[in-house]
Amino acid sequence: MRSLNETLSVKQAANPDGRLIDKVVMITGAASGIGREIALTFASEGAMVVIADLDRQAAQRTAAEIDPTGKRALGVAMDVGDEEQVEIGMGQAIQAFGRLDVLVSNAGIQIVGPLVEFEFAKWKKLLSIHLDGAFLTTRAALRQMYKQNSGSIIYMGSVHSKEASPLKAAYVTAKHGLIGLAKVVAKEGAAHGVRANVICPGFVRTPLVEKQIPEQARAFGISEAEVVKNIMLKETVDGEFTTVQDVAEAALFLAAFPSSALTGQSLVVSHGWSMQ
Repeated sequence: MRSLNETLSVKQAANPDGRLIDKVVMITGAASGIGREIALTFASEGAMVVIADLDRQAAQRTAAEIDPTGKRALGVAMDVGDEEQVEIGMGQAIQAFGRLDVLVSNAGIQIVGPLVEFEFAKWKKLLSIHLDGAFLTTRAALRQMYKQNSGSIIYMGSVHSKEASPLKAAYVTAKHGLIGLAKVVAKEGAAHGVRANVICPGFVRTPLVEKQIPEQARAFGISEAEVVKNIMLKETVDGEFTTVQDVAEAALFLAAFPSSALTGQSLVVSHGWSMQ
């Protein structure tokens, strides 16, 4: 069985005209789940990737799997809600690769519970990671992108950027906020060649979603199977989860888009759950 690095080498050799040849990409929350899949997809298209994650060791392991030499992949520790850590991590990325072409603001958490009982500390924690994190990484990225007069910022929203569900007040609020931030970045960044867009996935069966299934089963007094069928996938056209590969392909499309015709937009990837 090929190693991950060998698999990526094969893909790159078969795809010498990859869509992100020598582009430098930072992905937050990229040591696992959706972020990791985006990093692998971007690397297979020729990008140099910076794996930013709260878990330094996991970030470095993922980077080493992509490129053990460290020439095309870097793992950095980053709590996206911490201004100093964001500035240090961004500085490490630019020092290593000399530029930044794409930022994928992906780091996030989920906390569910009735609004009337929702703890303020949990509200602040979730919004800090999703919104403060998006702001801090965006600001740091824009400083470099403006110097280059080019760049693309992709926010990881959700169908909950457009819809609402019970027990998810903080998450829905945060994900709606990312669309507003992307629109402002698209307006301000246009003069500097910077685009901004949002991906809005449906339910992707990552550890984040796996954790929600028993939580919602308890909250609603139903089985876990009913949570999946009647809550998570009820509005899809085929009863299927969105995959990490689906989301990574959408991110690649947005990152590689050749002009500012596609900016300030939100792309729903949800098996038809949300149609607009």
